[in-house]
Formats: sequence, structure tokens, C-alpha cells
Amino acid sequence: MLIVTKMAKLNIKDKVIVPEGVKVTIEGITIKVDGKEGKLERRMGHPMIKMLPNENEVTFSLKNGTKREKMMLKTFKAHLKNMIIGVSEKYTYRLKICSGHFPMSVSKESDRLIVKNFLGEKVPRVAKIIEGVDVEIKGQDITVTCNDKEKAGQTAANIEKSTRLTNKDRRRFQDGIFMTEKAGVDI
Repeated sequence: MLIVTKMAKLNIKDKVIVPEGVKVTIEGITIKVDGKEGKLERRMGHPMIKMLPNENEVTFSLKNGTKREKMMLKTFKAHLKNMIIGVSEKYTYRLKICSGHFPMSVSKESDRLIVKNFLGEKVPRVAKIIEGVDVEIKGQDITVTCNDKEKAGQTAANIEKSTRLTNKDRRRFQDGIFMTEKAGVDI
């Protein structure tokens, strides 16, 4: 006996409020967001999802969609919210330089962050800084800022990963660069 089940068809309308000082324009599948901290552009397209800009909101609508298309709609909505927050106020990640065994020195050269003398190593470790991201080093603190959340987060992760330890007891070797604040939230 074969049991056939129907997939539920979903009709969803979701809105994102656009604050004052932020301008959202939609051209085909490209969304452009302008604000006081700069502008961002992203391609988001799906044949079932319609994006309609109004005066102070953007409406996402889905007719006869499945759960996967609902997930895509929610993803588009989250990306747009992150873009609006990014052009209003920049995303900030803070990292702390911790060196117990050997004095580690950290410097910035164009699009790279260089860590010298990490655990006494002769070869410096290098972390990539993504284009458009500002990195400041003040003493033992590193600040990563950008209006694009993904670029800022990836750069902070690259810096943290550059001093990752393997085959060592983390209780004993506590050297490295560690995130203390992610996008304004303490860790």
C-alpha cells in the first residue's frame, strides 16, 4: 500500500522596517542599502519570493511555497536586517592578545595581520584581513570594524584561527588571540 502525502503550500508576507536615514533600493535581484556608515549591495534572488520596497519598509511575499522557500524568505529577511544595522552603525569585534610563555608581537601590513614569536616560533603566522575591514591594534587589544557583518566576522575568525594550537594542553598553554566581543555582544 502506497501512502501519498501532500506538501503544504504556504502563503507568507513578511516585512522589514527601514529606519530613518537608511535608503533601500531593489533592482531585480540586487538589494542596495545606503546609510550614514556607507553602502552595501547584495544579490538575493529566488523565483518564488517577491521583494517590494515601500516608503519605510520592505515586504517579502511568498505564494504557494514550500518549507524550503519559507526558509529562503527568512534568510533574505535576516540578511536585509544585518545590512540595515551595518549601514546605521558598524559591526565591531574585539579580540585580546594573551601571551604567557613568550612575548608575542602583532603588527598590521596592508591586508595581513602578522603574529611574530608565537610560542617562540621562528616563522611568523599570518592572518588575512578582508578588503573593506578596519583593524586597529592598541596594546593587547585588537578591534575589527566593518559595516558588513560577514566580512567583519570572517576577519576576526581569521585572526583567532591564526594562533590556534594543536597537540598542546590548553590548560597549560593559554597563549593566543581570543575574541572577547562579537558584534557588540560580550562572550
